[in-house]
Amino acid sequence: MDTSSSSEQLGIGKYLLKRLSEEGVGHIFGIPGDYIIYFYDQLVHSKIRHIGTTREDAAAFAADGYARCRGMGALAVTYGVGALNVVNAVAGAYAESSPVVVISGAPGVREQRSNSLLHHRFGPFTFQREIFERITCMTAVLDDPLIAFRQIDRALAAARLFSKPVYIELPRDMVDEKGYILPSEHLSEKESDPETLKEAVEETIRLLERADSPAVLAGLEIQRRGLQDSLVCLIERASLPVAATLTGKSVVGERHPAYFGVYEGAIGDEAARRLIEDADLLLMLGVTLNDVDTGIYTARLDPNRMVRAIQDEVIIRHHRFPQVYLKDFLSALGQAIAPRTVSFTAPPCGPSASGFPEAGRPMTVARLIGRLNQALTGEMLVVCDTGDCLFASVDLRVHERSEFLASSFYTTMGFAVPAALGAQVARPDLRPLVLVGDGAFQMTGTEISTIARLGINAIIIVFNNAGYSTERFIMDGSFNDISAWRFHRLSEVMGPMHGYDVHTEDEFEKALENAISEKHAPTIINVHLSKDDASPVMRRLARLLGERAQGG
Repeated sequence: MDTSSSSEQLGIGKYLLKRLSEEGVGHIFGIPGDYIIYFYDQLVHSKIRHIGTTREDAAAFAADGYARCRGMGALAVTYGVGALNVVNAVAGAYAESSPVVVISGAPGVREQRSNSLLHHRFGPFTFQREIFERITCMTAVLDDPLIAFRQIDRALAAARLFSKPVYIELPRDMVDEKGYILPSEHLSEKESDPETLKEAVEETIRLLERADSPAVLAGLEIQRRGLQDSLVCLIERASLPVAATLTGKSVVGERHPAYFGVYEGAIGDEAARRLIEDADLLLMLGVTLNDVDTGIYTARLDPNRMVRAIQDEVIIRHHRFPQVYLKDFLSALGQAIAPRTVSFTAPPCGPSASGFPEAGRPMTVARLIGRLNQALTGEMLVVCDTGDCLFASVDLRVHERSEFLASSFYTTMGFAVPAALGAQVARPDLRPLVLVGDGAFQMTGTEISTIARLGINAIIIVFNNAGYSTERFIMDGSFNDISAWRFHRLSEVMGPMHGYDVHTEDEFEKALENAISEKHAPTIINVHLSKDDASPVMRRLARLLGERAQGG
């Protein structure tokens, strides 16, 4: 923390902007309102750039995508109507471990004391903070200049340390109030107990030495904690094959020779399933056990053949090693393990679409995914919404690590388009390939206008199957039907962008070639798919979800 004399003269709003900039936040997403407008005036005169969005929840999705690419993201909204609009997206960031900073304006301290009948109010002034306490790892109301700077420092440190959202409430009469520098207080990552760490590593090494077919299952926490280098070092040094969970997809570059695909129990890829379930020793590293990653609990994982390392504990068979942190365990294990050379045959690098395009052949999900897999380059970032576009894209193989973003566990619709905005603002060297269903696009697709306004060259593929396909395969009914939008004509009202309407493979090939060659504007490709077309993963998942929905 900067304790220079100039910092002591800063108001609370300017100090918050200064600290965000020091944390690497170069952009703040959001929509102004009268309770946050004074902070916005400071924002536009700061080093940080404001990115206006069409909706508050889209701002939060964009900040989530930004955080996954940059390490931290931020949004600024007004009190009540603005902040409550972001609750779902922030809950998703919490579930997916994304460090998003929510900045909400609020009525002034003096206004609140007088208990004024103020607009946007929906109960006691504490209600909004209490809501966000449930979906963030820390909340701070900056109503006391004496401690406001320390609260800001604590909140930003907590977001980074725990990789979770935080909530900062800034009353409008506090924006210019001068804060005070207090003695430095460091919220630092805990260190492993040396003896416990040593024992955990030694026991793991002994098991690896006796194993004939060890394997690694890598999960979300590896990505969120920035431990990909340690993971790659381990698998390359020990010649260990690796699969990822769905929430951890792209934890390693998916064209790495040791990568076998995404493991989802019985509903997922067969090569990945055999690798993980047939391993005589499984290293589960940073894996969160949930119904998505376990294939609706169809995973067959034997704890007697398992070493499981989570954020603050290592579990080896029936032995527990508390206070051993994932970062330390990965590093120590990678250094202690003896190099070995073992040959194994990883599957081919994802699906293909042989003979594509066939003139006049209707588009299908399988052929679409195969063609997109062939088109992927190391300069592309896949941003995927939920639904069959997510389940079908499990087989896509991105080139570099952390180049696949999705709401894979929380599975909220409407994530992809605004998240792609945030991702490319954070990583302008990567071009988003956005996969989104027609239903999800109708929720937050207006953010394509912001993408167009900024000249972002995203390629947006709409899986248009005339409704909510996941729910249709769980239980069909008219409630799954939606309005038929002419997505390709959005360029007429939201441009500049390019739009294509596609029914056949040759039409798609032409549209994709044009989209790839377009460097200065987004392209939306409206791909018409049959209502009864779905990926195999989706069909298996829907069957299991349908049984559970009916009490099976």
